Amino acid sequence: QVQLVESGGGLVQAGASLRLSCAASGRTFSANAMGWFRQAPGKERDFVAAIRFSGDSTYTASSVEGRFTISRDNAKNTMYLQMDNLKPEDTALYYCAASSATWRTYYYTAEYEYDYWGQGTQVTVSS
Repeated sequence: QVQLVESGGGLVQAGASLRLSCAASGRTFSANAMGWFRQAPGKERDFVAAIRFSGDSTYTASSVEGRFTISRDNAKNTMYLQMDNLKPEDTALYYCAASSATWRTYYYTAEYEYDYWGQGTQVTVSS
């Protein structure tokens, strides 16, 4: 059974940092693009960041650019989201996702391009 499990969320004050992890099990995702999305209460799920299968190409949403960094360790079958200088507007449920397509030269920013999803980890930033 394929699973993506997020961890690392929590309650922090504005300006703090958190590092989210997404651990995959059931299969390897070293050949697959992966990404992070988030959903704030009462809002739609939004794209946050994406990474190519090899980890050498990434893309982050303008709302988090310069503060959030996506990375992956294929040897550990794990993806990360380093979040610095957190703001109250970053409060959301954060999801990791993986595409089923392999060895693609690009990453994905749309939800429909991802086939596997985690259950989410809550990040709450107080002012």
